[in-house]
Amino acid sequence: MDLNNLGWNVFFEKHLKAFEQHSLNVGRICCENKNCYMILSEYGELSAVISGKLRNNGANREYFPAVGDWVIFEKITNENKAIIQNILPRKNKFSRKIAGSETQEQILAANIDTVFIVSSLNYDFNPRRIERYLTMVWNSGANPVIILTKSDLCNNLDEILYEVESIAFGTRIHFISNVLNQGIELLKQYLTIGSTIALVGSSGVGKSTLINKLIGEDLLTIGELRNNIDKGKHTTTNRHLYVLPDGGLIIDTPGMRELQLWNADDGLSQYFDDIETLAKNCRFTDCKHGSEPECAVKKAISQGLLEKNRYESYAKMKNELDYLTKRQNQKSSQIERKKWKNIHKQIKELKKK
Repeated sequence: MDLNNLGWNVFFEKHLKAFEQHSLNVGRICCENKNCYMILSEYGELSAVISGKLRNNGANREYFPAVGDWVIFEKITNENKAIIQNILPRKNKFSRKIAGSETQEQILAANIDTVFIVSSLNYDFNPRRIERYLTMVWNSGANPVIILTKSDLCNNLDEILYEVESIAFGTRIHFISNVLNQGIELLKQYLTIGSTIALVGSSGVGKSTLINKLIGEDLLTIGELRNNIDKGKHTTTNRHLYVLPDGGLIIDTPGMRELQLWNADDGLSQYFDDIETLAKNCRFTDCKHGSEPECAVKKAISQGLLEKNRYESYAKMKNELDYLTKRQNQKSSQIERKKWKNIHKQIKELKKK
């Protein structure tokens, strides 16, 4: 396989030079399944595991390979197998907080150029959720594109377009119908050779069907809709990178029931720039936009210059990030205390000797 077709460029070439290993082999992670990986490389597709050294150095999941990562590997002679020795620095990453109460990062895709935010025009359509996705995409450094599927089921496309445009601020929006095969061709403009697109969205919105359309063959299983609640089953159970025949790469991700932010302060500030700009005109620098007097944000809402729902969405995400930061600081403090406790214990044992 040609590495340039897999997304190799001067960014990764520059970082590769920092490694002093001999006979460097590089490849891109196309699939992750627990502790096993698949790599696309000049040798073709290889199954791989990470080296013991890399595993021991990885304190968090962040330090393990993710789909889309470029890695340095050692090929096992006469076998289609490899051992991953290092991960090249990431150009960017799309992450969320892992589901549940754990304060850990889950990298959904790495080294991406564009993120297709896929939402269907039936039960799944939710502008607030689209706002959350947009915040995460802007934070990742990739370019967001909103894909609204199942347009054949919608009778008010103009109203939907106006509603999405009011929260998307210049982001490209496409209506498509996988059933009628409408709008698919327009998406191919993003699939240039070496470019990487990640698809994110809830279960049943048509991500797998869309990928099959773009690839030109039925590689992915399609989940039927549940008759009574119009919701699709999970058809993608892990993340996978596909190379398209006419150029470009697509990373499919499982449908996400829970979308918790991860260190998305930059994305929040960028996406909700209008609110944070208004907040600078509040009387108090630490204004919570509640009962404080001369609050510019409350004034804008009362005058119809700022939608209340938009502010509430911002406040919810900001509180979530503040709570996450607090939890991370608590965890860091616990680790630090444990480290010094072990140090003092070792000192006492040395003195006894």
